[in-house]
Amino acid sequence: MADKRTVDELSIQELEQILLIKRREARQKRVRQLAAEGRLADGSPLLADRESPSPGISSRLRSVGGRFQPPNVQPLSEARATGAYGTPPKRRRGGRVRDRLLLVLEIVALVGLVGVLASSYETLRTLNSEVATAYEVQTATVAPTPTPLVHFERLPGGHSSPNSPSGAVPDVPIHLQKWVQPAPAQPVPTPSAAQPSRIVIPSINVDAPVVGGVAWEDLKKGVGHLPGSANPGERGNMYLAAHNDIFGEIFRYLEKLELGDEFYVYSGDTSYRYVVTSKRVTEPTDVSVMYPTTEPIATLQTCYPYLVDTHRLVVVGELAD
Repeated sequence: MADKRTVDELSIQELEQILLIKRREARQKRVRQLAAEGRLADGSPLLADRESPSPGISSRLRSVGGRFQPPNVQPLSEARATGAYGTPPKRRRGGRVRDRLLLVLEIVALVGLVGVLASSYETLRTLNSEVATAYEVQTATVAPTPTPLVHFERLPGGHSSPNSPSGAVPDVPIHLQKWVQPAPAQPVPTPSAAQPSRIVIPSINVDAPVVGGVAWEDLKKGVGHLPGSANPGERGNMYLAAHNDIFGEIFRYLEKLELGDEFYVYSGDTSYRYVVTSKRVTEPTDVSVMYPTTEPIATLQTCYPYLVDTHRLVVVGELAD
C-alpha cells in the first residue's frame, strides 16, 4: 500500500533513506555517462553498480510535495556504522613500518636536541660559577705587607761602630763637616699613570675589576688589559676586553652603548672619564683596533653576536677629563 504522507510528515530516518536513493541515482547516471564516453575500463566495479540499479526507485520517488513509498534501505546513520559505504582500503604493511620508523627518528632527534641544550646550559653555569669564585678569591685576598729582610735604623756606613764606648760617630768627621754642603733639592718626578684596576659603565650596569693580560685565563678573572697598551689618562690606546656570554658575561650588553655614553676607568682611587665616540662590528682578524694612537682613548672589545661569537664588537671612547 502506497504511503500517503507528505514530505513534511516524514521522519529524519526516512529523509535519510530518500537522500541515499537520490545519491545512488546520481552516481549511476554518472557511471552511465562515463561508460558512454569510453572512460571506464572493462571489468570496472562501477559498471556492475550501473547494471544493478535499486529496484523500484523511479516508482518510489515522485515530485516534491507528492506521495512516495519509503524504500527498504538502511538509514544513513546505520549505513555509516555498518560500513555500507564500503570499508576503506587497508594500508600496506610497508607504509605502516615506514611511518613508525619516522616517528621513532623524530623522537630520537627531539631527545638529542633536548640533551644538547641541557649540556650547553650546564656548561654555561659551570663557567659562570668559576668566574664568581675567582671574583670572591680576588676580593678576599689581601696583599701581604712586605717584610724587609734586614732591619736598620740608619743606613749602613760610618767611621765607627755603633757599639763603641763613645758611641757612634757621625758619618762625616767634625773637622770635615764645614766643607760639606747640603745637596741641592731634586725635583720630584711626576708619577706616571698606574695600570687600570676597575671599569664602571653606568648605562649597562657594569662594575668589574680590570686585570693584566687578555689571555684565556686572564679573562676568567675580569676585564683584561692588553699589556703594553696605554694606562688610564695616558695618551694612547688603552685596550680592554671581556667576555659577553661566559665567565660573568661582563660585556653582555656592550652593544647597547650609544654615542655620547660615559664610562669610567679607575687607576687605584683615581677615575678617568671616557665618552663613547664610535662603535662597530669587525672580523676577529682585524687587529688594527689594538694599534697605538696619538690620542688618549679607551677601546672596549667583546665577542659578537651573543652565544655565536663569529665577530667582534668594538666600542671606542675618548678621554673627557
